Amino acid sequence: MSENSKRQFPNAAVGRGEARAHPNLALIKYWGKSDSQKNLPATPSLAVTLDSLVTQTTVELSAVAEEDQAIDLVRINGEVQPKNRFESFFSAFREIVVAEKNQREFYSIQVSSHSNYSSSAGLASSAAGFAALSLACFQAAGIRADIQKMSSLARVGSASAARSIWGGFTQLESGYETAEPLYDEHWWRDLRIVVVELDEMPKNPSSRKAMEHTRLSSPYYSAWLDDSRKLMDAALSALAERSLDKLGPLIRLSYLRMFATMFAANPPIIYWKPASLRVIRACETLRQDGIGVWETMDAGPQVKLLSLEHNVPTLLAALSEIEPDARLRVCRPGEAACLL
Repeated sequence: MSENSKRQFPNAAVGRGEARAHPNLALIKYWGKSDSQKNLPATPSLAVTLDSLVTQTTVELSAVAEEDQAIDLVRINGEVQPKNRFESFFSAFREIVVAEKNQREFYSIQVSSHSNYSSSAGLASSAAGFAALSLACFQAAGIRADIQKMSSLARVGSASAARSIWGGFTQLESGYETAEPLYDEHWWRDLRIVVVELDEMPKNPSSRKAMEHTRLSSPYYSAWLDDSRKLMDAALSALAERSLDKLGPLIRLSYLRMFATMFAANPPIIYWKPASLRVIRACETLRQDGIGVWETMDAGPQVKLLSLEHNVPTLLAALSEIEPDARLRVCRPGEAACLL
């Protein structure tokens, strides 16, 4: 804020917040929205937060005299982002400020976010980004919110972000505004997630556009909605037992059935690359050889493998042989989003 503005508005609030969050990997997939305006998921989802992938976000609020003077700017890894991607989130945040403080205050919002992995490439960067943004906004505004409100605000930007507020394992039910924690990051100590990054380029179309296109044009979409509940219930039971032998096949079914809805859309949506299929085939071979590994994918070409710790050296050796240029990251269940 300029010195002149400070003199004109001596009591105007100016704040700063900084937060860190991790992306989460959906084991049972969310794909589609029950309410596009509120950004509510059409299917239930089960996810694990990933520790080795990190997004750090700083928010600065500057008070302005009138609402139309507010200028919002978001930079991700130094690049200015389209304003329309954040409009609904910032609008929801401003409504929270009014409700919490019982007075209307006008802010310009400046955001700077950095990640140690590719953005918009199928690695849930929006989940970590909006989770960190939610926490940082509350801190910058001086509002002590409960974690459910933070999860709900994060969901406005990305439904998956509602899960990244928590560490460990979470669920987000269909039609719900907030996610719920199931087990913390220490609960399944020998579980490992190997992220196989095959392409750093942003995916096209975006997940949001692809979901709506699938809903409107895929004849398999209604079957996907009906089937997701059954997979979710079975997966929750398998997770409670910490049984990868039971959970793995359900994880595989969920991502394949999700992609089946996209393949059947008109025109079809195909995120897979030849390298993606090679990794999928390698997992099939490893399972035939007695190695317990189960793959999953999200919107984008990247493949994620779930296995137990003692299998990781074998997995890395196999992946390095078939995809020597792939970037491999070994993750454990990660921590909750936090303020810095």
